[in-house]
Amino acid sequence: MVRAQDDASPPAASVSQEHFVNLYLAKDDPWDLAIKWHDQRKYAVTMASLPRPRYRRCYEPGCSVGLLTRMLAERCDEVLAVDCAADAVRQTAELVRDLPHVDAALAMLPAELPAGTFDLMVVGDLLYYLSAEDMSALLDGLVARLEPGGDLVSVHFRDREHGGNYDGFNAHRELLAWPGLEPVVHHEDEWFVLDVLRRAI
Repeated sequence: MVRAQDDASPPAASVSQEHFVNLYLAKDDPWDLAIKWHDQRKYAVTMASLPRPRYRRCYEPGCSVGLLTRMLAERCDEVLAVDCAADAVRQTAELVRDLPHVDAALAMLPAELPAGTFDLMVVGDLLYYLSAEDMSALLDGLVARLEPGGDLVSVHFRDREHGGNYDGFNAHRELLAWPGLEPVVHHEDEWFVLDVLRRAI
């Protein structure tokens, strides 16, 4: 499907915390991330796209059930993974319970951004749930906490079947135009779009 750059807009209001809480109450893994091949492949491509072999401190907002969190832990000295749904945080914490350098925490974004700085941030399937105002606040907050020379990885579902849906195609257009970030890696296929951007030194 051919997409125009402005063919969809962010939601008028960010999707509520209650919505995600209810998804996890209904099903432990609402998107079947553990069993779908295209998600397993997405995680593998994400890990292969990290430009550096190792990072000092990683921030992963929207960690869901922690599958990517555990992979990131192999490449990072420290990982902070957060989600707005307590059941998601619980599952992530359980999955990484043997990894003392990984912390799973509850956070509502963009209001509850972490302290300190990071040399790696991985944002997956999160931006298109946010209103334009909240996405701007989140991106401002992320860039402010990304160390100079640090990498911001963004990977989001791309909806090639339904025109007019605000998806990874649209969200990444906003991200790529954000000041202070330089493109390093781009990948796009029928399921998702991935960009790695580096904070200008």
